[in-house]
Amino acid sequence: MSDHDVEATRIRLEKIMAELVDANSSAKQAAATVNLDQSRVGRLSRMDALQNQAISQSALAMRKQEIQLVKSALRRLDSGDYGLCVVCDEAIDPRRLDHNPAAPMCIQCAEQAERVV
Repeated sequence: MSDHDVEATRIRLEKIMAELVDANSSAKQAAATVNLDQSRVGRLSRMDALQNQAISQSALAMRKQEIQLVKSALRRLDSGDYGLCVVCDEAIDPRRLDHNPAAPMCIQCAEQAERVV
């Protein structure tokens, strides 16, 4: 990878990281504990609030995983291992990295990992 490519990738990853952190910050309130006064709020409204809370908590957890993937990609970029599959150590297709610059595995290893889960 050329120095220009490394810097362009770093900038892209840092932008993704900032977007994820910002989204998490604004979503934390929606995922907070729901306190509803049962004397003022109906059963369906409570159920709706609890469902929205669960969705927000799930989204927070997913973004947290994405943040970890981006941090790992930045570490691989610093160590010179970026673009190599963390499982088989083969080069990751550049089209895959264009689509998802934080992808830690080549498509074959990613598919194999999905089958295991």
